[in-house]
Amino acid sequence: MELTNRILELLYDREGGFFALDELAKASGADHAKVEEALAELSQRGHRFERSPAHGVRLMRPTVMDAHLIERDLPVEHIGRHVICFDQADSTNDVAFASVQQAAGRALVVTAEYQRVGRGRLGRKWFSPSGSAVLASVLLHRQACDLPQEALTLAAGLSVAEGIEKSTGVTSTLDWPNDVVIGEAKLAGVLVEVRGKEVVIGFGINVFTAPAAGRVSRPATCLAKELGGISSLERIEILRAVLGRMDRWVSALRDGRTGELHDRWCSRCGMVNRRIRIQSSGNRFTGRVIDVSPSEGLVLLDDDGQRLHFPAATSTIVE
Repeated sequence: MELTNRILELLYDREGGFFALDELAKASGADHAKVEEALAELSQRGHRFERSPAHGVRLMRPTVMDAHLIERDLPVEHIGRHVICFDQADSTNDVAFASVQQAAGRALVVTAEYQRVGRGRLGRKWFSPSGSAVLASVLLHRQACDLPQEALTLAAGLSVAEGIEKSTGVTSTLDWPNDVVIGEAKLAGVLVEVRGKEVVIGFGINVFTAPAAGRVSRPATCLAKELGGISSLERIEILRAVLGRMDRWVSALRDGRTGELHDRWCSRCGMVNRRIRIQSSGNRFTGRVIDVSPSEGLVLLDDDGQRLHFPAATSTIVE
């Protein structure tokens, strides 16, 4: 496995360029037979290769999600050190919850190329063709059981927005409680779930495609479209950037730095002073957004002049 991962690193770091087999063997310290064995193992992991008699072999990009490449030298304290990747899963959130015992108290990241029953907040479905998105869930386990769900939801959305910007240069804004948007179009979504003492942050980022109009409740976009149709985006690098930011913000919450989270989240929020309607616990309210609180949720000044707080878990904005 060590040799296989080393060869994968060499090919991945060449960014789609060819490696002569002699050069690859020398760089990896293996003979040709071992190199071929490693390439066969990588093919079984889902990686695709192009071979040329004149130039050698190259890793086809964009690559599939690979735990070794995601974890490699990632500068994090907890989140991103332990990753498992699936070709298909019913739901990465469900897999994360089911992996509590195997995680042994560590933060665990679960990714999938395709979700058969992917979901968002309030039972909504998440649509994404295989290999077209970043679909991931983070099991925080005991590290976050005492952190408020409101703050985790804000931290997760901010992490996704900042990670996308760091890895692609695409700037996005945040709609409470969990949407990453560009203009009016949704680019990514976040779902924080709590079951007993376990917390899972799930998120999906549209990279190469977006759901067609009519399949979702609001317009959607993807990174490839926002970048002019570019098809060479590496989902691994996007996920690595998001995990780095999430590790940072969860640590900030553990240290009590909710004020910093509030300021950074609100700097990306276009909702303050917007008039909205919100549904919470079966009732509807109308008013002006005056703040988003890491501890109390959305703060609304209603038409009667009352200051109302709405938690993300039981509230949604009504169009």
